[in-house]
Amino acid sequence: MAKKIIYQTLPRLWGKGRFSDWDEASLRHLHTLGVDYVWYTGVPRHATGKDFVKGNPGSPYAVTDWRDVNPYLADDPERRMEEFDALVARTHAAGFKVLIDYIPNHVAPDYRGGIVHHDYCDGDWTDTRKNDWSAEATRSEMLEILRFWASRGVDGFRCDMVELVPAEGLKALISAVKADFPDLLFVAEVYGKDNYRRYLEDVGFDLLYDKSGLYDTLRAVCCSGATARGITWNWQWLGDMQPRMLNFLENHDEQRLASPQFLGDARRGFAPLACSLLLNTAPYMLYFGQEVGEDGSDGADGRTSIFNWSDPPGLRLLYQALHGGAPLPEAEAAVLARYRELFALAQRPAFAEGGTWDLTYCNENTPGYDPDRHFAFVRFGGGEAWLVVCNFSPVPAAARIALPAELRARCPGLPAVASAYVKAWDARIIKF
Repeated sequence: MAKKIIYQTLPRLWGKGRFSDWDEASLRHLHTLGVDYVWYTGVPRHATGKDFVKGNPGSPYAVTDWRDVNPYLADDPERRMEEFDALVARTHAAGFKVLIDYIPNHVAPDYRGGIVHHDYCDGDWTDTRKNDWSAEATRSEMLEILRFWASRGVDGFRCDMVELVPAEGLKALISAVKADFPDLLFVAEVYGKDNYRRYLEDVGFDLLYDKSGLYDTLRAVCCSGATARGITWNWQWLGDMQPRMLNFLENHDEQRLASPQFLGDARRGFAPLACSLLLNTAPYMLYFGQEVGEDGSDGADGRTSIFNWSDPPGLRLLYQALHGGAPLPEAEAAVLARYRELFALAQRPAFAEGGTWDLTYCNENTPGYDPDRHFAFVRFGGGEAWLVVCNFSPVPAAARIALPAELRARCPGLPAVASAYVKAWDARIIKF
């Protein structure tokens, strides 16, 4: 069984910003990263050119017509649905499945359709109006919207802010649409960790963002001096839910890993990347441009804007390199090579479906091992075992990692001690 990889992209910022720019060369690039699903963000038609719109062209999360796509994404706006269908077919032919956004909590103020909505918004989302889920018309329309996209070949939905919507309504919705399309993948954006099990086991989502778990833990370790022991505490808390988490280090809501507001250098991201990608069998999400160290410098806050036309330099360099232009500069090429190496490792049996053994507890007093700045674990399965040592420190680490007898009984042939030298902010991966 392979480790599932989801690749998120905003088509409007790739190439010329058209569906057609996700062509054979672009999709071929995703094969080098082991991708399974392409999440095309910002497809359903959203509000633009109105006085309430944030930025230009506006937010993909202020949908104005759930049965249309954004005209600006098409080479011929009059044939935009045909061009979207062609994108789906092209993606499928390349061996990938398609995800798009589903936004149950709100629509744009100028929404056209059968959803009943209130005349107010949540928080500062002033470009939206909150949906009324007590209305039968809303629940019925929501089901038809999902059926509409599934019938066009969409394979799943990343579901926005589901905690703001009645859980029973979502449960009925997922159950009903899966009766017709049983293989649909539903990924939920859930922030309350106490809600995780409910949304998985009762509501029926297939995967949950582990934003409030592993992402926040790694960010705190990297940026706030928090102890790396928090990584252990998080997976212990998750328990049997861990395989249904969706791990990530970037998405459209978060600051870029290489941005000054996060790590400031893509090369400092290899330690958290190795941890979030290789620690367990949970699927992983990669945000477009992350693999070349895009730093969000086109924006003001370390994020790639979802509100404005922008020109992220890393994305431009990557697109050009994939389409016969200048090769990637040395720095970006080195980051991409390392990402490809790590994502290839993630597909090996030990990482894709094997077991995990956290080594923190038996190395608290190991010379050279700092349990606050280092995190080591073994992945095993498929007749192989690998040691992963992550160094969340600005100085190199040199440690002799103790491997407990219980682990060696599970994996005969492992040594009692393994030596590992790890560069600052990097990870060392050793095959036994």
